[in-house]
Amino acid sequence: MNAARPIFVQVLRYTAVLALVIAVVGGGVGYLVAGADGLWSALLGTALAVVFAAITAASMLVAIRFELAAFFGIVMGAWLLKLVIFIALLLLVRDQPFVNDVVLFLSLVVSIVGTLAIDALVVVRGRLSHVSDATLPAAPRD
Repeated sequence: MNAARPIFVQVLRYTAVLALVIAVVGGGVGYLVAGADGLWSALLGTALAVVFAAITAASMLVAIRFELAAFFGIVMGAWLLKLVIFIALLLLVRDQPFVNDVVLFLSLVVSIVGTLAIDALVVVRGRLSHVSDATLPAAPRD
């Protein structure tokens, strides 16, 4: 088992908790500010940011099983996929009547900053050596 796996699992757990908190708080504030449209916009923004953060952690969990070149290929492929999906989704929802642009933007920003803070916090607190899966050769006997 790779030593980095628990770090990514913990990121996914904290991201799920963050999604719940932002959905409740952001949805409530969005509802107070813009009614049902604000609620749906806040939930949509939170869902977008959290799904993309989860894709990053999941791609890392898959990629750590492979050699270095495949690792970077998987991670970059996931990043490009997220970029294309994000642009397509924003183009799809930008003219929808239920979208409040300000609430959607603010929920995206809060969710993205929150997931970045989670990533940084978990990595800084994680106990992972620089060479986690290396085995040292046995010492020569004299």
